[in-house]
Amino acid sequence: MHSSSSTPDFPAVGLFSDLSAGERAALVSGLETRSLQRGGILVRQGDPADALYFVISGRFAVTLDGRRDPIAEIGPDQPIGEIAFLTGGTRTATVSAMRDSLVLRLDRSDFERLAGQCPSIWRTLANALSQRLAATTAPEPAAADPRPRTIAVIRAGASQIPQRFLEALAKVFATNATALVLDSSRAAQQMPSGTRLDSIEATQSLNKLESSYDYLIFLADADITDWSQKAIRHADLVLAVGVDGADTSPNPLELFAANLVSPDAQRLVLVHEHRQPITGTSRWLRKRKVAAHHHVALDDDSTTARLFRFINGTAIGFIACGGGALCAAHVGLYKALIESGFEFDALGGTSAGAAMTGAFAMGKHPDDIDRGTHDIFVTNHAMQRYTWPRYGLLDHRHYDAQLERYFAGTNIEDLWIPYFSISTNLSSYELHRHERGDLFAAIRASGSIPVLLPPVYTHDGEMLVDGCLLDNVPVRAMHALKNGPNVVVSFHIPELERFNVDYAKLPSRTEMVRAALNPLAWGKLPEAPGITTVLMRSLMANRNDFQRHLRPSDVLFVPPIPADMGILDWRRHTELVRNAYWWGLEEVERLRRARNPIIAAAEAAAAMSKVS
Repeated sequence: MHSSSSTPDFPAVGLFSDLSAGERAALVSGLETRSLQRGGILVRQGDPADALYFVISGRFAVTLDGRRDPIAEIGPDQPIGEIAFLTGGTRTATVSAMRDSLVLRLDRSDFERLAGQCPSIWRTLANALSQRLAATTAPEPAAADPRPRTIAVIRAGASQIPQRFLEALAKVFATNATALVLDSSRAAQQMPSGTRLDSIEATQSLNKLESSYDYLIFLADADITDWSQKAIRHADLVLAVGVDGADTSPNPLELFAANLVSPDAQRLVLVHEHRQPITGTSRWLRKRKVAAHHHVALDDDSTTARLFRFINGTAIGFIACGGGALCAAHVGLYKALIESGFEFDALGGTSAGAAMTGAFAMGKHPDDIDRGTHDIFVTNHAMQRYTWPRYGLLDHRHYDAQLERYFAGTNIEDLWIPYFSISTNLSSYELHRHERGDLFAAIRASGSIPVLLPPVYTHDGEMLVDGCLLDNVPVRAMHALKNGPNVVVSFHIPELERFNVDYAKLPSRTEMVRAALNPLAWGKLPEAPGITTVLMRSLMANRNDFQRHLRPSDVLFVPPIPADMGILDWRRHTELVRNAYWWGLEEVERLRRARNPIIAAAEAAAAMSKVS
C-alpha cells in the first residue's frame, strides 16, 4: 500500500452528495490518499478500527474469515469500515482490492475535528450505513453493477491475438458504448511524462479516463511488462484470448493473472477462423479456472456481439422448465421468438426442457426438433418399453439409445451458445449444474425420472436424478451464468383436484397376480392413477417456487396446455408445438404493444449483430 500527501478533488456524488463544495474541500484537506494494488488488504477482520476510508476509485471485496465468496462489494464514493469505526470496535470483515484502487484515509482524531467543522457528515454516514444494512438484510440483495468498467485483453496459449479479432472487438464496443482502447504507447500518452505505472499518479490518470468512458480496454503486451502487469491489476475483467488449434499451455501473462485475479473476473475467449463445428475446448479449460468461456468466429461478427452482451450485462437467456411431454411447447415458443427477431445468448433447462434447449444450442431448427421428438417418443416408444423393475420401470438401454442418436458426440463446452442443464444430486442433496462435458450425459441426467429410469452415476460415484426435484425452472442457474433479461418458460399444468377412487377396493398382491394372469379380470381393476402418473405429479409439486427468484428484467411465458393432456402424452407433441407457436407470436405482439423492455433488448441485440 502506497501513501501520498496529495489529495484529489472528491466528486459531489455518492456519500458526499449532501455536502457543500466548502465542506468537501475541508474534508479532503484532512485526508491521506492511499493506493492499493489488486489483491492488497485494506482492513483485516479482527484488527482495531482506527480509521475510516472512502473509495475514490476501484472496487473492493468484503469477505468473512472462513468464507471464500465475498459477502459484498464496495465501489467508488462509498465508505469502508464505517460500522466498526463509529462503534469503536474491531473490524467485522476483511476488505481487499479487487483491482488497483485509490482510497482516502481518515483517522479518528481528524474525523472528530472535521465532524465539528462539517456536522452534516454524520447525516451522510448514517444514510450510507442504513443503506448498507438494508442491502445486507434484504431477502434478495441487489446485484452489483454487472458491467466491468476496465477490461484487460491478454493472449492465451502460445499464439498472438489475431488483429481481426481486436478490430472486431473495438468496433462492437465503439458502436454500442463509449470505449477507449489503450495499448502501452497510448497509455503512456495519457499520463504525465515519466509517470511510473505502479504509482498513484498512474492510477489517478486511468481513473480520470474511466470517468469519461463506459469502458477502458487495456491491450496487454505479448509478454510480461510493466504495462501488462498494470493492465491486469487495474482491470475489472480479464479476457484471455486464445486461437483454435494453438498450443493450449497457459503463458506467463495468464499465470500472472491467475495469481492476482479471481476466476470470477476471468473469461476465456477462443477465436476460430470460421463458424463451424468445434472440438477440443476441454483442453483449454482443463488448464484454467475461469468464470466462463466464449467462442468467436472471425467470419461471423454476431459472435463478437454476443461476447459484448455478456460483458455489458445485456445477454438474453432462454430458460426451459421440465414437464415431460408438455415440453414440446418449448419448441413452438422458441420458433415464434426467433422468427420475431430474438437472438438468445444462453440456453438452459431442466428435464425434458434441458433436451429441448440442448437441441436449440446445437443449432437445430424447431421443425427438425419436432420431427425428432416424434421419432424418439412416438415411432420408437422411448418411454413405453417396460422392464423388470430392479433398477427402474423402463428399459433404460432402449431409452438411452433413442436420445444418443440425436445428442451423442457433442460436448457442452464446444457449443457456440453457452448451455447448461440441471439435475438433482442425491449423494449431496444439492443441485448439479451441467455446463461442461458430454451433452447426452447432461440431458440424460437432467431427465432421469426416479423410479422410471435408473439414476446417472458420475465418475466420482455421485447419484444424479431429474432436476425437477429441486429446481424445475432453473432461473437461479441462469442468473449465476450471466446478467441480463431472460425468457422464462413454465406451464400451468391442469390440476385434477379430485380422484374418484375407493382406496379400500385397491387390490392386494394376490389379486394383482390373478388379474395379470386373466385378461378379463385385469379389465375389472379399479380406475385409479398409475404409478407413473402419481410419480410425475409428485415431481411437479414445487414448480412455482421459482417465481420469487425472478428479476425485473425476466419475462415469464406460460404457453397454453390442453386441459386433457397428460405429462407423458408424447403423441400430441405437434399439437403443442403448433399451439405454442401461434400463442408465442401473439404474446410477442402483446409485449411489444406494452413496450416491455425485453422487446427493446431483443431488437438491440438483433441490430448489434447486423451492424457488427
